Amino acid sequence: STAASTTSSLKMAQAILDVMPGASTGTVQVSDPLNFWAGKRVEPRQQKNAEPVFEPATGDCFFLLEKIAKLEVINNGKSITEALVDIDIAWQCIEYYAGLAGALAGQHVQLPGGAFAYTRREPLGVCVGIGAWNYPFQIAAWKSAPALACGNAMVFKPSPFTPVTAVILAEIYKEAGVPDGLFCVVQGGAETGTILCQHPKVAKVSFTGSVPTGKKVMEMSAKGVKQVTLELGGKSPLIIFKDCDLENAVRGALMANFLTQGQVCCNGTRVFVQKDIMPQFLEEVVKRTKAILVGDPLLDSTRMGALINKPHLEKVLGFVSQAKLQGARVLCGGERFVPSDPKLVNGYFMSPCVLDNCRDDMTCVKEEIFGPVMSVLPFDTEEEVVQRANNTTFGLASGVFTRDISRAHRVAENLEAGTCFINNYNISPVEVPFGGYKMSGFGRENGQVTIEYYSQLKTVVVEMGDVDNYF
Repeated sequence: STAASTTSSLKMAQAILDVMPGASTGTVQVSDPLNFWAGKRVEPRQQKNAEPVFEPATGDCFFLLEKIAKLEVINNGKSITEALVDIDIAWQCIEYYAGLAGALAGQHVQLPGGAFAYTRREPLGVCVGIGAWNYPFQIAAWKSAPALACGNAMVFKPSPFTPVTAVILAEIYKEAGVPDGLFCVVQGGAETGTILCQHPKVAKVSFTGSVPTGKKVMEMSAKGVKQVTLELGGKSPLIIFKDCDLENAVRGALMANFLTQGQVCCNGTRVFVQKDIMPQFLEEVVKRTKAILVGDPLLDSTRMGALINKPHLEKVLGFVSQAKLQGARVLCGGERFVPSDPKLVNGYFMSPCVLDNCRDDMTCVKEEIFGPVMSVLPFDTEEEVVQRANNTTFGLASGVFTRDISRAHRVAENLEAGTCFINNYNISPVEVPFGGYKMSGFGRENGQVTIEYYSQLKTVVVEMGDVDNYF
């Protein structure tokens, strides 16, 4: 829940979930065989292809955009302005893979003597998607759209903290003409996830979440030799050189730290600023951070809503307290925020925080906080900052602000991360692959390359003459 003011809305959301076909609010046991091969696949290259099936789904997402966004806000506390963008990205994702499905192609290879071979992309079978609570509807679309476009079935388990909107997506697919059983939503926690990962009929698991849980998913899936895509945590560096456009760099730092109350895996929470411009940067970023309007996430004017729940809020505040004990200086925020609206006083709000006087060995710099906490660190040279930026077990994202385009590309090449933003941050168009290096996971979501992670390659070799016989 987000605040006392949303209690009635939460009851409304729960009521919607309770009456939806196939929905369950508790941990469930998957008893039906997960086998939807018999005539239920979406066949992208045959008469009943994917585009006419999924195009209506994009229209429904767009038509229901405000309703879904409101439910998203009630589920996880982010601002309505952000939630509207999330749903917009989700329908774009479905539309993108609807168009891409008909372009699934193989390769023709000419062999000696007139023989030839060709390859073809075929479905994996039943795929499992396990979502996170920070982008519930968007992640459900990111996983289901390419899976279905490749002809697979998907069983999707949303986070137990945000169970509602994935069920809405299932209803949208059903109304659009996706065959029954092709996209199913199951509710529950770790027990449900374990059942899905260990189910013998599951061919692939795509998981978004923390590194410790990702390791467990990988271990369980490995026992069944299942394909796995893992999109895990991060502690991403954002490097700001002295020749940058300072206004854009400050904007980028805010975008890299405070979207969804800082609860974003690819956030650039280690902000490295070249010493020459550190005073100017800190002055401006603190002024802008103090101006962020925190409060009722259902209001258009709000820019930061509530954190996901009370234990998580206390955990994030604990990181700030520990940072102060280790020598960091709080320039602003870092405290529980109590809005003026009396209906919101019990909400899980926090003032966005900027930490100065940070060192690389501090806990706030090394560990993923997953909250609105920016750690600012000084640096001198390019070589030094790249080495420090890479000194982490994570590798999800990175960013660099500079007017020197040669430097920008050189730094991007040397940063050990799946994504590098140049003169922007947290831009995730569906056409562009997203995923991590190192402990941040492997595999990719979005972009054309994702087709490779939801299909398997078959080679067909054709002999046009007589068979050579060595016996």
